[in-house]
Amino acid sequence: MGRDCGSTATIHPRWLRLTHWLNALAVVLLIGSGWRIYNATRFLGIDIPATITLGGWLGGALQWHFAAMWLLMANGVLYLAINLFSGRLRRQFFPITPRQLLGELGAALKGRLAHADLRHYNSVQRLAYLFVMLDSVVLVLSGLVLWKSVQFPLLRDLLGGYEVARYIHFFAMSGLCAFIVIHLVMVALVPRTLLAMLRGR
Repeated sequence: MGRDCGSTATIHPRWLRLTHWLNALAVVLLIGSGWRIYNATRFLGIDIPATITLGGWLGGALQWHFAAMWLLMANGVLYLAINLFSGRLRRQFFPITPRQLLGELGAALKGRLAHADLRHYNSVQRLAYLFVMLDSVVLVLSGLVLWKSVQFPLLRDLLGGYEVARYIHFFAMSGLCAFIVIHLVMVALVPRTLLAMLRGR
């Protein structure tokens, strides 16, 4: 019997899998420690359960947050650079047409979105991943204002000041959390996507 060529074809190269899992680690650390930092002020009037935060106290959370921040920045720059210079960004994430997006979004909501070829993203995936890239940039820029407000006065002013940057940072993090939830649901619905990200084939 002949072998199924699709089962042995490379879906995700090694560099992509490495940056994906490093990003996942950095994001988990950033969210957990960020929630603990938020609890020190509770500027939105809500309390995040301490059991799902990281750091134990404000100083510990800040240390975790800064360590994970450097990991996210370095890994993110590497990911974007490889995507840009290899042409993968253009090939994998564009074009996105409104008609195709609406059609595939409707199929996704009905649980009928096709995943026949894991090497290519559909319009819903393309938009989601582009959102995460942009959202991550917003997180980093607003985070720089919160960390070094005096050293980045222009960036602080562009974001509307320190207090506004704090809200931007929190809601950008919330957007990232929403993406993670949807991403995990989609992985649960199509488990072979996880295997492809682990094995590359």
